[in-house]
Amino acid sequence: MVSDRDVSGATWVAGVDGCRAGWLVVLLPLAPRVMPHVRLAGRFEEVLSLAEAPCRIAVDIPIGLPVVGERGGRACDREARSRLGARQSSVFAVPSRAAVMEGDYARASAVALATSDPPRKVSKQCFNLFAKIREVDALLTPERQGWIVECHPEAAFWAMAGGTPLSEPKKVTSRPYEPGLALRRGLLRAVGIETSVMAGLADLPIGGVGPDDILDAAACAWTARRLLAGVAQCFPVRPPIDARGLRMEIWA
Repeated sequence: MVSDRDVSGATWVAGVDGCRAGWLVVLLPLAPRVMPHVRLAGRFEEVLSLAEAPCRIAVDIPIGLPVVGERGGRACDREARSRLGARQSSVFAVPSRAAVMEGDYARASAVALATSDPPRKVSKQCFNLFAKIREVDALLTPERQGWIVECHPEAAFWAMAGGTPLSEPKKVTSRPYEPGLALRRGLLRAVGIETSVMAGLADLPIGGVGPDDILDAAACAWTARRLLAGVAQCFPVRPPIDARGLRMEIWA
């Protein structure tokens, strides 16, 4: 269960997505007639000390790492993936904690092979996320997980669409795909989030933040708002706990 950070007087929730420039943060106001904000943090610890002090943070990064990597990843990976239809490949199988802690690709693959059942190496794409996973893992505790949770943007968009997998991808051949971006912008607009008018957009570095990063962070922020309202969906309903006491779950 998600427990409260002090919400007395709280005015913001946040969605966070990793990007080339660091961590993109979309802050949604809880008060009416206040514009959403966009912030860029170089390190995840900066997100926790933002002046807005969001009372809920949903981040697109694995939280809770298994001792043994299983086929398809953690239970939450498998459950989220099962809802996404053609978008299921966006949820990667999280390998073992020991593999994630390795900073060298060859070493990480060897450790993953030795700590998975059935034995499986890691892809370079997956390995490229390890540094950010370690960054968040170093700051997370079971207590902080009461207000900082893992979210997957495609699961959030699935929930926005009424439990329907999205028909278009965000990227094609690693490039932004406008039909897919437009579909997601429309879903966000329908739940009251207009990404084109967020304060701070003009300050984002060109090349450091992609159009898909903005949409993903906004989708995570929507989940954070649902979390505060008590209507977010958790995969799985009864999440297992990792060796550090962290719940292995994905919220949407």
